[in-house]
Amino acid sequence: MIGSTELIIIGILAIFLFGAKRIPELARNLGRAKGEFQAGVADINSPSSAEIDMDRGGISDDVAKENE
Repeated sequence: MIGSTELIIIGILAIFLFGAKRIPELARNLGRAKGEFQAGVADINSPSSAEIDMDRGGISDDVAKENE
């Protein structure tokens, strides 16, 4: 695990590399990228409407409701 001393050193290096004004922007972009990644993973894990239709033998939801 990374200790507090290592985190402080990494923080100081980040300030020197990117500048104090760019760090919040980089953190914001990192958070957005993480959110988009999680949304993509959730999208992959949930079944699409085409997959649900194929479970019904290729009949769409509208047609299945009409047949009831």
